[in-house]
Amino acid sequence: MGTNYYRIPTEEEMIARKERLAQRIANLDISPQAINQGFSIDNPDNWDRYSPWDKFTDETLIHLGKRSGGWKFCWNFHNDKYYSNKTSLETFVKSGQVVDEYGTVLTPEEFLQMAYEWCPAGWDTKTYYVEHPTDQVHYIDYSKHHDRYVDGLRISSSTEFS
Repeated sequence: MGTNYYRIPTEEEMIARKERLAQRIANLDISPQAINQGFSIDNPDNWDRYSPWDKFTDETLIHLGKRSGGWKFCWNFHNDKYYSNKTSLETFVKSGQVVDEYGTVLTPEEFLQMAYEWCPAGWDTKTYYVEHPTDQVHYIDYSKHHDRYVDGLRISSSTEFS
């Protein structure tokens, strides 16, 4: 069992999003065709369509990582989508707020300190798979499941956390 942490937007960012949402709703086509299409709007950047609500909620809850007893803190780098090293991670975290999966709000500084200090001598998958070598019967290459390390941070090999 562990605790997941997320970056959420600042109140100012959400107010700006709310104003854009209100403008989109005010200009919303309410024809039968629009209703049938779920009020989706053409996206000028690609072939997809989106709803005003989807734009409002998009990327408001970005998973940062997970702490678990006995393990080093495990960061989610989202395949380097939002940050790719410790410096850009800190900048990203400090640009918003942090909340855990239970709704507890932490300042970005509190979160970073906790994550950096969490179980520094704890397990990681590299250590685990070295201690438990591949079972030749199963033909699985466990090395692709090893965490990677960037600037001393343990980065998950997966972007999906539970």
